[in-house]
Amino acid sequence: MHLSKSLYTRGLQCVKSLWLKKHAPSVLTPPDAAVQAIFDTGNAVGELACALFPNGVTIPYEGTTFEDKIILTQDYINAGQKHIYEATFKYEGILVMVDILCIEDNTVIINEVKSSTQVKDVYLDDASVQYYVLNGLGYDVRRVNIIHINNQYERADTLDIASLFTITDVTHAVLEKQSDIPLHVERFREHLEDKENEPPVDIGKHCTEPYACDGFGYCWYKQRQIPPYSVFNISRLRLDKKLALYKSGIVKLEDISNLAPYSLAQQIQIQAHLSQKPIIDTDAIKAFLQTLRYPIYHLDFETFQQAIPQWRGIRPFMQIPFQYSIHVDYGDGKVEHKEFLACEGEDPREALATQLAQDIPLDADILAYNMGFEKGVIKALAQSFPSLAPKLMALHDNIKDLMSPFQNKHYYHPKMQGSYSIKSVLPALVPEMENAYKELNLVHHGGEAMQAFGALSTIDELTKEAYRNALLAYCKLDTLAMVKVLEKLKELAPPKEA
Repeated sequence: MHLSKSLYTRGLQCVKSLWLKKHAPSVLTPPDAAVQAIFDTGNAVGELACALFPNGVTIPYEGTTFEDKIILTQDYINAGQKHIYEATFKYEGILVMVDILCIEDNTVIINEVKSSTQVKDVYLDDASVQYYVLNGLGYDVRRVNIIHINNQYERADTLDIASLFTITDVTHAVLEKQSDIPLHVERFREHLEDKENEPPVDIGKHCTEPYACDGFGYCWYKQRQIPPYSVFNISRLRLDKKLALYKSGIVKLEDISNLAPYSLAQQIQIQAHLSQKPIIDTDAIKAFLQTLRYPIYHLDFETFQQAIPQWRGIRPFMQIPFQYSIHVDYGDGKVEHKEFLACEGEDPREALATQLAQDIPLDADILAYNMGFEKGVIKALAQSFPSLAPKLMALHDNIKDLMSPFQNKHYYHPKMQGSYSIKSVLPALVPEMENAYKELNLVHHGGEAMQAFGALSTIDELTKEAYRNALLAYCKLDTLAMVKVLEKLKELAPPKEA
């Protein structure tokens, strides 16, 4: 039974996940667009990192068998090639493809490339099994490196690859793991030899750490019948406490008989579910409403990220705003809408910041939902464009948070199911808009917005127009939802008559 380095690390996380991947792959959830985007980013980063070791050769993935790759790798090594990308080896049934193999003075250096900004423990397992294979084949492995993104790098006019990447020597940590590898491999093979019976592994932290498992739906919902809304949805309750409830037979909120161990906010959530009635603190809502001053500018940004910065002043994975929506609520029923959507393929920040400074007056009351995000975007824009900084920071200081009444459980509805996101609050508070996000075309949440804008420059004009319209509709709904939520809060806690 052959293992790859990805199967090996999967088995370390959960041997049942490894078994399912080998013997029952149909029960696993295929990667969605968000997961595929992560894979694509990793591939792009891996290809770029090869430029750190120029004049190398690539072992082609398409059109070759793994045996072909192994033979071709050996041919290149015998020919004196110094840098080989995707060098392929097999030892004791374990197949590895080394991202970048360097050969120097009859020794080899293993370079594993990651699109992360830090060295994670799981990367050490990945690198360790590569060392195990090459060392077992008799290669003198001089060093093992993890090459990852330096998130402190800020691009100038041109991309400095050497500064973009950090090369971390992990040889010592890799050597410490070598003695455990044969034990893990033997354990995996013992389970895999039984093709009929999956390993009896219960659910736990390993279902999401270090990666979200693609067998989650099968193990949780199909096998154990965990309901979509359960004790695992209790807000701000640590996972180990949730798992302890599960192991004691408490899965549904109806199974909870003693509320004492829970915080006040958690008790509100549980009580609302049991009674199926909202819990409302009208005094707290009134106090919040009294902090607001009309006209109110409801603001929402959409952002995307680049692992490899394309424009000057961009750092890896920084939030780059490309769109905003504003609903101006005059408090008398009149509502005005303003919006901005950048042109694809160019740095959107300055045009967006300039337009934003024109669209919102200096002394305006601004409402955001989860204001920390909007404040962070505006502060970063102010730092990047000093001429706009005074105006932008004035806007920054005027932002208030529409999320706070829900975050603090001043209003809680059982339909919110432990969440206070706008997409949970809207259908609970404004039932006529329950399906508003579902009914949108193409773009239904922030992740899809990020992916859609990033892909605009690669699609045909007709499709591009459809996606641009979808982006505008999605962002517009975010701020319209805020208008409607605020209206409902005012109905719940109307101001006292003068």
